[in-house]
Amino acid sequence: MDFPILDTQVYGHQLVYLDNAATTQKPQQVIDALSSYYLTLNSNIHRGTHHLATLATERYEAVRQQVQQFIHAANTKEIVFTRGTTESINLVAATFGRQFIRKDDEVIVSGMEHHSNIVPWQLACEQVGARLRVIPFSDEGVLDMEVYQTLFNSHTRMVAVNHVSNTLGTVNPIQEIVRIAHSHQVPVLIDGAQAVAHMPVDVQELGCDFYCFSGHKMYAPMGVGVMYGREELLNQLPPYQGGGEMIKDVTFEKTTYNELPYKFEAGTPSVGDVLGLGAAIDYMQSQGMEVIAHHEAQLMDYAMQKLSSVPNIRFIGTAPGKVGVISFLLGNAHPYDVGTLLDKLGIAVRTGHHCTQPIMDRYGIPGTVRASFASYTTFADIDALYNALLRIAPMLD
Repeated sequence: MDFPILDTQVYGHQLVYLDNAATTQKPQQVIDALSSYYLTLNSNIHRGTHHLATLATERYEAVRQQVQQFIHAANTKEIVFTRGTTESINLVAATFGRQFIRKDDEVIVSGMEHHSNIVPWQLACEQVGARLRVIPFSDEGVLDMEVYQTLFNSHTRMVAVNHVSNTLGTVNPIQEIVRIAHSHQVPVLIDGAQAVAHMPVDVQELGCDFYCFSGHKMYAPMGVGVMYGREELLNQLPPYQGGGEMIKDVTFEKTTYNELPYKFEAGTPSVGDVLGLGAAIDYMQSQGMEVIAHHEAQLMDYAMQKLSSVPNIRFIGTAPGKVGVISFLLGNAHPYDVGTLLDKLGIAVRTGHHCTQPIMDRYGIPGTVRASFASYTTFADIDALYNALLRIAPMLD
């Protein structure tokens, strides 16, 4: 089996893992890559001349090239390794904010953003007296593009939106969002955390200026992520953190900074996790991103049809073409109670506000139950969820 953990028994039941929007499980190839690094290759990179350091550096930089090709960036200078989507967005918000955001300026976000694409921009705005503008969305979970176009003015400095909503599953019209922003000479950052594992991503085709994602949501280890940025813009931004590697020369009087992408990679990186990211990309590409996308689209259609017949179920987010996520409520039951009972039947889902409290406020609910899919999710997993919901529903009346 590619994913050993899926053989786990939970309370005497076979594990049905439907919490992939929080983190995906890891294939054996990724586990082996991580283990192999620490068993045979462990060394710091870039500054050593000995054998292990040289090999580790070569493989680390090979993954940077692999990521560049995976998302179709123009060159490896545009690929910055981080700890994950959150750090990637914070990096852009902090550095772009210092360089370009001033008093009375504005940053446009959407109403369906993860907190990681709201709070960093709030922090950047609060430091100088700027503010957020918010794109509303419909009951179905679709952005109001007409309102979006009205939000621009001479003070707009950035648009930051997600590619796919982690709560609603909505796939946002990124090319159109970018086209409109660029017509006002405003750059666009995309939170791609929920997209890269589910569909092919081409940052040049999307036209975005920044694209951020995490390894652990695409079968790689936790602790590694990517910030893609257009080279022209990255060259205009100041460093995010100071320390080793991001420097060229240091004196007590003045420090000059390293070239891209190293200017943004202060300190010792998580080398093993980066190599695990490379193994995860290999795994996904061996499956075929188009094949994965087709399989998950079939799963989504099947799950929505199947679960629709569960008594008193209410779906939160019904946008056409949604990807990877079904959020729902069961009658008047609290999401936590539903999730706890499902867990006793071996079914792992996520409950709560999913770090999207503004979405919950929009619908007037405390949270949802969220079932989310991956390439290894099966139709039998959907059947198991369906049967479990039928079983627990009478307990929650």
